[in-house]
Amino acid sequence: MNCIDPNQQPFTPSKILCVGKNYRAHIEEMHSVVPDHMVVFMKPASAVTDTLHAQLGETLHYEGEICLLIRSGGIAGVAFGLDLTKRDLQAKLKDAGLPWERSKAFDGAALFSAFVPAPADLNEISLELRVDGQLRQQGGTPLMLYPPSVILPEMASFTSLEDNTIIMTGTPAGVGPVHVGERFEGRLMDGEREIVTAAWTAL
Repeated sequence: MNCIDPNQQPFTPSKILCVGKNYRAHIEEMHSVVPDHMVVFMKPASAVTDTLHAQLGETLHYEGEICLLIRSGGIAGVAFGLDLTKRDLQAKLKDAGLPWERSKAFDGAALFSAFVPAPADLNEISLELRVDGQLRQQGGTPLMLYPPSVILPEMASFTSLEDNTIIMTGTPAGVGPVHVGERFEGRLMDGEREIVTAAWTAL
């Protein structure tokens, strides 16, 4: 499944890099602890879909995120994204000290709005996620433990940031299960200005 770049052209991500535990309130709601270093995991390009599933083997949980498109070593675009998680499986893997990929990197685990040109200043970027009209998640770069200015050099220290790399920057508090028939509406704001929206109905 292709994504849409700021020029309205389809592209396939070279890879999807994800930041975990980037909002303190989300760490608290997951009964976890603030990590000593930035948590990073990956999703393959095959994880991208435009279909929001409520279940794939088990109930999926939603996580709304600010997403960055990398080109020429910098941030070329931003989008609203959903990181879908098999939460029960993730908990079992964590308890066993095993990697998360089976709960995070499955086909259908990532949805994105179209990418739009990145603002010159990312310090005012925020997201909102509403489910059936109810506000479920709200957050942005001022609340991140690792804002984009920190994420990029940290990522680049161990992996190449190729053109069409997508970075999912983590989720604020308010995550929960996806139910069939629910309508998810996500948007990104630059200060008070809405810059991109997307909507999906769960199947």
